[in-house]
Amino acid sequence: MSIKENQISQTIAFVKEQLKSSEGGHDWFHIERVYKNALLIAQNEDVDLFVVQLGALLHDIADSKFHNGDETVGPKVAGEYLSEIGVDAAVIEHVINIIKNISFGGGNELQKFHSPELDVVQDADRLDALGAIGIARTFNYGGFKNRTLYDPSILPNLNMSKEEYKTSNAPTINHFYEKLLLLKDKMNTKTGRQIALERHQFMEQFLEQFYAEWDGEK
Repeated sequence: MSIKENQISQTIAFVKEQLKSSEGGHDWFHIERVYKNALLIAQNEDVDLFVVQLGALLHDIADSKFHNGDETVGPKVAGEYLSEIGVDAAVIEHVINIIKNISFGGGNELQKFHSPELDVVQDADRLDALGAIGIARTFNYGGFKNRTLYDPSILPNLNMSKEEYKTSNAPTINHFYEKLLLLKDKMNTKTGRQIALERHQFMEQFLEQFYAEWDGEK
């Protein structure tokens, strides 16, 4: 096993341990799906695969939504860990920048860092917010936060600031319009766009069925 392969194995074990008690949509299985998505997308991109792997594995190591909105925790934990296992400083800096810039954050703020590796990991993460898995994760988190399923009197807010997005307690259905249905057009890679389109269409079908059942039409 090469040094990098060993570092990836160590990181997988570290992430599993760190996230063993996490909410179901942000647990190890979420990381594993994003990791697989990232490897798939990276096949068609000119990227540093090691950076992509570490970025995918550590992108949610300390999601700010579970740390009182503190966005410094994840990069700090990841940076300290990677330093401990002897990862090159330039790689650590790149992974930290991926963690800092991967978030959707309401979709109205300019991204401050760009790289092909971030593009891949960001697409991989966004794919897990789409389709059947995306629907399941959305309602799981809504239940975790004790949110209303749907309230026709509360309309989606498409012009939220990052802070408003982070503190929103809107009904779960609103999240489809405030984030999930917007992701298709925010994908960075050709592979990501292709997969996102199919998952997007599945969510549209779900919403059509949801409203029909809500209104007693089916």
